[in-house]
Amino acid sequence: MEASVTIAPGSGHLEVLDEGECYRLLASAPLGRLGVTVGALPAVLPVNFALLGRDVVFRTGRDGPLARAAIGRVVAFEVDQADTVFHEGWSVMVVGWAQQVPESELGEELEQLPLEPWAGGDRPVFVRVVARFVTGRRVTHRPPARSPA
Repeated sequence: MEASVTIAPGSGHLEVLDEGECYRLLASAPLGRLGVTVGALPAVLPVNFALLGRDVVFRTGRDGPLARAAIGRVVAFEVDQADTVFHEGWSVMVVGWAQQVPESELGEELEQLPLEPWAGGDRPVFVRVVARFVTGRRVTHRPPARSPA
């Protein structure tokens, strides 16, 4: 027999996340969404990624549509998680410039990131989203923490 959960509409608490919690959540997610502009229209594309310091790094094909849409442009990168039963979840967004990492700068640190492309094929281009700002929000049904008076 399935348990039933009743959540009152609008009973969640919205919490703005600090930068440290945003990066903790980013590091816990294997897949994100890259927001770019293609032909003056918005496009959102899934990519697997890794963090290198404060920056998001992913791989793509040489001269492919993702490389053309992202490299040298301001992009948004988003990760999230949602619980549709308990109406809870979080979202983190990184906004910054997407830059191709020059082959001369492909050091051991970058090569050792867990960045095996999910889509397969040749993805030799490393793209780094240099974070300009990071924001995050969480909806929960736990009461917000109170500050000591």
